[in-house]
Amino acid sequence: MGDLHAENEQGTRRNLYAFGLTSFFNDTASEMAYWVLPAFLASLGAGPAKLGVIEGIAESVASLAKLFSGYLADRWTRRKPLVVAGYIVANAVKPLLAVVTWWGQVLAIRFVDRFAKGARGTARDVMVAESVSRERMGSAYGLIQAMDSAGAIAGPLLALWILERGHGVRAVFWMAAIPGTLCVVVALLGIRETKNAVSSTETPLRAELGDEHRNLVSTSRFGDASIPSAPARLSRTFYYILFTVGLFSLGNSSDMFLVLRAENVGIPVSLAPLLGLVFNLTYTLSAWPAGRISDRMSRRTVAALGYVVFAVVYFSFAKARSSTVIWAAMSFYGLFYALTTPVLKALVVDTVTTEVRGRALGIYFSVTSVAALLASVIAGEVWKVFGAQVPFYVSSGMALASAMLLLLAPKATR
Repeated sequence: MGDLHAENEQGTRRNLYAFGLTSFFNDTASEMAYWVLPAFLASLGAGPAKLGVIEGIAESVASLAKLFSGYLADRWTRRKPLVVAGYIVANAVKPLLAVVTWWGQVLAIRFVDRFAKGARGTARDVMVAESVSRERMGSAYGLIQAMDSAGAIAGPLLALWILERGHGVRAVFWMAAIPGTLCVVVALLGIRETKNAVSSTETPLRAELGDEHRNLVSTSRFGDASIPSAPARLSRTFYYILFTVGLFSLGNSSDMFLVLRAENVGIPVSLAPLLGLVFNLTYTLSAWPAGRISDRMSRRTVAALGYVVFAVVYFSFAKARSSTVIWAAMSFYGLFYALTTPVLKALVVDTVTTEVRGRALGIYFSVTSVAALLASVIAGEVWKVFGAQVPFYVSSGMALASAMLLLLAPKATR
């Protein structure tokens, strides 16, 4: 029994490392292209409004894919094929940015890329949740997020190196195929399934009923199938968290608007990848500690603090008159992501039972992504009509309101 436990521990530890490495390589490829995209779109004649449409649609399709992925994650016992397929498709289309001549083609590529990301994302996060105990959930998500953002440091550095050597933006897109390929190889060889066809906590009767009927049977403390019960439901706490995060996301437009604002203040386009480096350096260093802290104190408090950081950053971008303020705010911005991205995932998992983790994460990702669609489109139009500062003031105010609501959230029941 002890040997079996040790083997399981080794398997789950391997999974965390594999997920971390795939996140690192995938984000290296993604961030190589992401931070030069605004300048590339400008060269194609597409301004802030078009950028808002592209990023908004990309996030909305990702939301639908995440919802679908969450549904499948609760019903499929083999989730690895879905995760690996998502990595393959996303990294196959990124280099195609090098041959586009019209902003509509960029939209199509971003559409496919984000759909693939959404399709794999929820299933991956469910596998992570199954690889660790609840007491280590924040730490696990934080570790993977740290590896993810480490790739987001490597990506802009590589992009900057390519641009400095005079190869141009299109060369950056071509070179993104290298870390993308490494990501796929690690996903294929390193990731292991976290759930067998029949869970070790299920009785034979529950196994025979099949996935669609298992929730209708409960088990006694001795493991015997006994009293029929209603299917697992999402909790009220989950819906409260969902409303609060959705409200915040309505003011959280694409980070590309930060890049555009930086250019507006006077930071050259060639330094856009360096902005990404500064942001992701803070993110990488603080994501894992933030996740570990959320395992020891209220996750709501940690995430609310992240929203306050966001409010300060966006207010600074609105008021900025010099590039120094932009650089300082951008470095502080990484702390917002560290305090929210891994922590909110763990908080969502805390509020639901294991049978509906995929559905809960899928709905959570879906709502935030749809809100991001609205936020990006609205920000682009508000920028065009009222100027660059107004969208940032609005986002800052909404973040503070969301922080207050998050602090008032009922305690998650486990």
